[in-house]
Amino acid sequence: MSLRTVLWIGASMAAPAVAYADDAADTGPEIVVTGTRDAYSAGPITSATKTATDTRDIPQAISIVSSAQIQDQGFRSMGDLLRYVPGATVSLGEGNRDQIVLRGNGSTADFFVDGLRDDVQYYRGLYNLERVEVLKGPNAMIFGRGGGGGIVNRVTKRPEARSFAEVEGTLDQEGAGSVAVDLNRPLGDIVLGRFNAVYENLASFRDVYGGRWVGINPTVALVPDEAMRIDLSYEFNSDHRVADRGLPSARPGTLADPSPPLAGFRDTFFGDPKLNKVRFQAHVLHGELRHRFGDSLSFTSRWLYGDYDKLYQNAFPAAPPSLGPGGVEQVGIEGYRDATKRRNLLSQNDLVWTVSTGPIRHTLLAGIEWGEQWSRAVHLTGFFDSGVPTANGGRRAFVPLDDPVPIPPIAFRLGAGNRSVHGDADFLGLYVQDQIAIGDHIDIVAGLRRDRFSLKLDDFIAGAGFARTDNLWSPRLGLVLKPDAALSLYASYSRSFLPQSGDQFASLDPNLQALAPERFKNLEVGAKWELRPSLTLTIAAYRLDRTNTRAPDPNDPTRTILTGAQRSRGIELGLTGQIAPNWRVSAGTALQDARIVSTTSAAPAGTKVALVPRHQASLWTRYDFSPRLGAGLGVYAQSRSFASISNTVMLPGYARVDAAAYVHLAHGIEAQVNVENLLGARYFATASNDNNIMLGAPRTVRGTMRFLF
Repeated sequence: MSLRTVLWIGASMAAPAVAYADDAADTGPEIVVTGTRDAYSAGPITSATKTATDTRDIPQAISIVSSAQIQDQGFRSMGDLLRYVPGATVSLGEGNRDQIVLRGNGSTADFFVDGLRDDVQYYRGLYNLERVEVLKGPNAMIFGRGGGGGIVNRVTKRPEARSFAEVEGTLDQEGAGSVAVDLNRPLGDIVLGRFNAVYENLASFRDVYGGRWVGINPTVALVPDEAMRIDLSYEFNSDHRVADRGLPSARPGTLADPSPPLAGFRDTFFGDPKLNKVRFQAHVLHGELRHRFGDSLSFTSRWLYGDYDKLYQNAFPAAPPSLGPGGVEQVGIEGYRDATKRRNLLSQNDLVWTVSTGPIRHTLLAGIEWGEQWSRAVHLTGFFDSGVPTANGGRRAFVPLDDPVPIPPIAFRLGAGNRSVHGDADFLGLYVQDQIAIGDHIDIVAGLRRDRFSLKLDDFIAGAGFARTDNLWSPRLGLVLKPDAALSLYASYSRSFLPQSGDQFASLDPNLQALAPERFKNLEVGAKWELRPSLTLTIAAYRLDRTNTRAPDPNDPTRTILTGAQRSRGIELGLTGQIAPNWRVSAGTALQDARIVSTTSAAPAGTKVALVPRHQASLWTRYDFSPRLGAGLGVYAQSRSFASISNTVMLPGYARVDAAAYVHLAHGIEAQVNVENLLGARYFATASNDNNIMLGAPRTVRGTMRFLF
């Protein structure tokens, strides 16, 4: 039996990563969110329904990764974390942002923080998180536009009514490391304070890659009485790093195999370390007020103001190697500069009323969400004026395939494909929901949302202004049957939409402003079974249809019509929680297929969606041999997938083994060693397109010291 077969068998026990975190009940006096390092099982959450609801009573698949699991596995990024979520794959994101594919639908914007939209393109930190929630399928009834394949919600740490401090330092053999602090202390009779911060030095096995990431997040809570709590938070993010776009594919004829000419260039940086850079800075203010008027009525108001500034520029491989004059191997290089400024002002207000009529209990939600988002985006094309062979009007240079790659000087200026726009997006959402409990065995979740999304965009290059307003309904209906207290069976229907201006609403023209939004419709059935109070087995099967996708008009190629469609189908299976008090597990497996079923502007019918492996599995388990010593073992495996919608470049399937050891050295002192890719598998982790492919990291050893006070 081959090693890969053994790993697949071991990983096929898979489950969504889920963690224990007792989310603050909307109707109770206790609002503090707390976690534990002793379990990965899940308690009630508010994100899926805006009410404190046990995950067994929510008719959709949900994966939750707690701070305990983040620490145990030594995750350093959202990409690391999301790789262990079944049904999710991570895109390279052009080396400058988080980007995810959920149930076959890619997005840079389906990210939220404490339930509020967090759709700017950047790398998010993990230092201040209580947990990460991944809600599968369309979620417009709760979150508004987008979220066709699902959403990722970060839940941040809040001040608690006790004093503690934690200092953590990490370092790996490549020189990457971080120092993080988590300080919590009551500041008075009604004031609580917490301070989280991190400094991270960025380094990897890739040539010339480096940078630094800083996050600072002070929070204050005011608790005047048992019925009210106000949380105020400020977060500062600063990211300076080299933009690494990975490797081009091999020459035609060797597309599915890392064979020559790239076999000797797996660590080569196909860019210019002085030119390839990401500069990002964010200032985010967040507030939340929760008030309980009685045992059955509560009100929650959340708001966020964010100011974001990003500059991204790069040279990158734009074509596979080819034979140039004289039979010399050459590679095509392109470049561009992208600058974005964004300001978000967002607000949510929810009223929750619980009422019983005989054996029927209603949890009624009525809410309003509004926001404005102002954007200024400038995209400049790179031109090569130094006399090297070029194509595409000087936008692509052909240089010898060498290490280092000789990148000619690039001039960024106006040209084809440039963008200089100012966008003003505003939205208003009104929603109602009823969670109906009929006795102890039947729950119904029914909700309806009405959204008005308006976008005005000034195109300074075209010298024109464009505008579009969409008004859409987003329904949700779910049925949960509970034959006994430990088992729930569910079926659900949900729908979402995405304006044709896209994730970042930076594109609008006379054609797009006449087109209705894309629609996402999800049908799902599943089961959630508590094998024991802290161990849960889950299964979900779904069909997700994406329609109103752009396609060329067969009668007029200059026009675009909405006849394109995509379908995703899959099954997700999980086992999560504690097998024994000293033995924890989080595992997941997914069988999925996502393909174009009606020709779109991007691909003909029958084309498979990029970065969607048919088989995907993960397993992580931690076993504590004693209060002083523990060990962890993980497996991640996936089958092959396409690098892009072209379906011409294949990323081979792979399996990777991770391990960890935990030692309690003394009172308040812990040591941890994580080994990623223990067996040294050589694989391609992800891609942005056919010629931006990221090699998986080799064996990486990371040490962590943690001091608790």
